[in-house]
Amino acid sequence: MHKLIASPFLDQYLLVRPGSRGGVLLPRSHYEELRAHAGSTQAAPSWLADVVQEQWPGLEVTGRSTAEFLLVRHLSKWGYARASFEINLGCNLRCKHCYLGLKVNSGMPLADKLRCLRIMTEAGVLWLQITGGEPTIDKDFPATYRAAFELGMMISVSTNGSLLWRENLLTLFRACPPYRVTVSMYGATKATYDELTQREGAWDLFVQGMNAARAARLPLRMSIIVTEDTAHEEQAMLDLCERWGVEYNVFTNVTPTIYGGGEVLTAQSKEHLRMRKQFTGCNAGHTFFHTDPHGLVSICKIGRDEQISLPLEGIDGLSRLGAIADRLMLRTGGCSGCKLSGTCTVCRPLAKHYQEAKAPLESYCQHGIRKAG
Repeated sequence: MHKLIASPFLDQYLLVRPGSRGGVLLPRSHYEELRAHAGSTQAAPSWLADVVQEQWPGLEVTGRSTAEFLLVRHLSKWGYARASFEINLGCNLRCKHCYLGLKVNSGMPLADKLRCLRIMTEAGVLWLQITGGEPTIDKDFPATYRAAFELGMMISVSTNGSLLWRENLLTLFRACPPYRVTVSMYGATKATYDELTQREGAWDLFVQGMNAARAARLPLRMSIIVTEDTAHEEQAMLDLCERWGVEYNVFTNVTPTIYGGGEVLTAQSKEHLRMRKQFTGCNAGHTFFHTDPHGLVSICKIGRDEQISLPLEGIDGLSRLGAIADRLMLRTGGCSGCKLSGTCTVCRPLAKHYQEAKAPLESYCQHGIRKAG
């Protein structure tokens, strides 16, 4: 199994190590040298041994052939670097704020999942987020994760952490280290946690999973979710992350479901509603894309209006994604002619979801903030 990956990344070349946050920017000449020696029994170039010793002192490659430890990714004409893969919509929790709405356990057979991964690799995807629903409840998660790893992807897993204590997952992560495991946190006490997730015993599973993940030294990051139910425990959640020594981000704004449903907006803590920073554009659809459980590609998790079927169209279908992204970002519909659009704080696809959900303007739009003031 490879320990290092040499890969193009947009217009650069990287040397990265699974399970490690650090990396090295390579000159093209060094990348080409590694590509020429890919699979060779020759000893690793001396410069590579020096770079590895400096960046990852515990990894010894001097005198070893590159075939023993290095996977070299090939150039892609498609220009993608990152993707998210929603391998299911099902979940073992029923969180009040969840943007997925109906959590239906459905999707592709494993063979199609693996085909999608191969297409992503061909498209140039180096960083892959595996998400759900709750991805670890999917029967194909271990095989999908391992296949992505073997294809040379740096993998992040987004999870509620409830199953991280399972030995099959810990064994998988030891053999194929993830780049990051991002765990959502829904409270700092059993009563609050179980209330928001609407599942008795959810807190106990979360703590059990976190204890196992910390003992296994998984590269953890917490997503602290602040809602009407959890707002009173915000500081306690921060304190718990500090005590565990786990980095974290805090999320306070509730968004409508992917179907434009507003039922989840009642979970919003009004005291924690924050106006987002000015939206200045993103690379959704151009260097990044999202794949849903049925292999349907969209520009991101929010902008799903126009989708491309990877299983049916293959990689050639991605050639239409950039134009779709540009079209979806236009200020149309309820945002047409808005004089404040130049400083809007949400992208057009997200604004459309809020409008469909008949959300209060102050939850996403500057007009609402001005009226409230």
